[in-house]
Amino acid sequence: MRDRILEIVPAAEEIVSYGMPAFRVDDVIVAGLLANKKHVGYYPFSGSILHLFPDELAKYSTTKSAIHIPIDKPLAKGLIKKLIKARINQ
Repeated sequence: MRDRILEIVPAAEEIVSYGMPAFRVDDVIVAGLLANKKHVGYYPFSGSILHLFPDELAKYSTTKSAIHIPIDKPLAKGLIKKLIKARINQ
């Protein structure tokens, strides 16, 4: 998923935020990734993004601020693009 994020926002600066790898664009953190035993957490760094995509995220376990993605089934590039665009447009 790191590669997909960098394809979408190639100028993103890779940083560490809240102890996880994250991607910053124009001083806004647009995504973070955190590996867990059974999933990868995708964090849009905003609690007001995920509710915008109920249909696309229905097959994933989510919290207010994270998507839990099975290790063997990464998010589609199109969905990552929508999530990042929504975060940038906040």
